[in-house]
Amino acid sequence: MPLADVELTLVAPAYNERECIEEFVLEAITVLQGLGRPFEIICVDDGSTDGTAEVLSSLKRVCARLRVIRLDRNHGQSAALHAGIQASRGRVIALIDADRQNDPADIVRLLAILEGPAGPTCVTGRRAVRRDSWLRRISSRIANRVRIWLTQDPIRDTGCSLKLCRAEVLKRIPLLDGMHRFVTTLVRMEGGTVEEVDVNHRPRLRGESKYGSGLGRTFRALRDALGIRWMRHRRLWYSSREV
Repeated sequence: MPLADVELTLVAPAYNERECIEEFVLEAITVLQGLGRPFEIICVDDGSTDGTAEVLSSLKRVCARLRVIRLDRNHGQSAALHAGIQASRGRVIALIDADRQNDPADIVRLLAILEGPAGPTCVTGRRAVRRDSWLRRISSRIANRVRIWLTQDPIRDTGCSLKLCRAEVLKRIPLLDGMHRFVTTLVRMEGGTVEEVDVNHRPRLRGESKYGSGLGRTFRALRDALGIRWMRHRRLWYSSREV
């Protein structure tokens, strides 16, 4: 598949998602085919041990637009996303979780905003109605309020995995543990603009969250926010020209 044959790349990290990965891939393919433009789906297997790799291998044999990247072990969501972003070939990169809680149908609407007149660099979803446990909702609310204060990034729901970004900017953001929580902040640090849009959020029907929940996840997010704050204040901001 030549580079010119890809306009949109969908990147989805997956860790022990055997129960829903096939449904996710087939649903995503149906949505993206409806766009009428060349696309690819990159599923990054983050060291799964439950048979996710085998399901993806079977799907790859029948889905020409599916690419599978396998990490050597479980490195976490940020590493999986970074691997998929760097391997992507589309002009636009869509990020989404493979657990089917985000609705791939929202990609169509977010893409129209991104490519519209004076479109932003990144369009990020905001879960209008959260379909998570009360503990997950409360911990996310606390983390988001403190994150906004520390990073000065006004996005209200950085925990929403669904994001569409222009590839030339997204590929420049640094590889950091916890990067996935601060994609919009890092895009702004690269000079980009961000727009937040309400999207659908569905209850998880199979399996459970593999990337943490509750207060432990909240404390990690706050620790990472302090690191992003440090980066913002130490970043060199200047312009120059040759005379």
